[in-house]
Amino acid sequence: MLLAVAHGSRDPAAVTSVRALLRVVRTLRPELPVRCCFLDLARPSLEDALAQLAGRQPILVPLLLGTGYHLRVDLPAALAAAGLPRTHLAPALGPHPLLAEALADRLTESGAPPQAPVVLAGAGSSDPTALADTERMAYLLATRLGRDVTPAHLSAATPTPRQAVATLQAAGHPAVALATYLLSPGFFARRATGSGAPWTTAPLAAHPAVARLVLHRYDQARAAIPLRSAA
Repeated sequence: MLLAVAHGSRDPAAVTSVRALLRVVRTLRPELPVRCCFLDLARPSLEDALAQLAGRQPILVPLLLGTGYHLRVDLPAALAAAGLPRTHLAPALGPHPLLAEALADRLTESGAPPQAPVVLAGAGSSDPTALADTERMAYLLATRLGRDVTPAHLSAATPTPRQAVATLQAAGHPAVALATYLLSPGFFARRATGSGAPWTTAPLAAHPAVARLVLHRYDQARAAIPLRSAA
């Protein structure tokens, strides 16, 4: 069983987006039981989901784009409390080339010209590991696009998207595209639209490449544990 763990939000659109992504995952692999839960602000909670699955041993796939506090502390603690080994936790989704594929498609959908420099707007974090993951994702996207991508952070770190866009515009690049490096709509996605960039992409949401990545992370974790423990 795959238990997808999303961050959670008070915004109903964010929860709807997560459920839409998991519908694509189920379409890609209909024989695999897939459930979802949330770390905060939405139901079911991770603790409730694990309690409901007592007697089963799901693999947790974090719907998180970087390796921050939740992945290093909260999720292992929840597994331990449920009597599940650490091996039942898959890596964060990002950074990964499949996310670069999804981001590139979102840029095309936004109408941004292919020569425009790009700012990659991550959620931001006080965790250096999470910030490094965003920088790595900017590199992967730049490699796919064949042009520069500047990492930026919507909270807790600099440059902010507005600062990064302004720097590029001051350097003679008025046509800047902002790639929203978020899974779902909500507070940070709304903040991304205020960067001053002429083009801002939609969140990644239920892009097929993200769904494939969810299954890839599941398969990675599944391969690392005994078959009898991965029901």
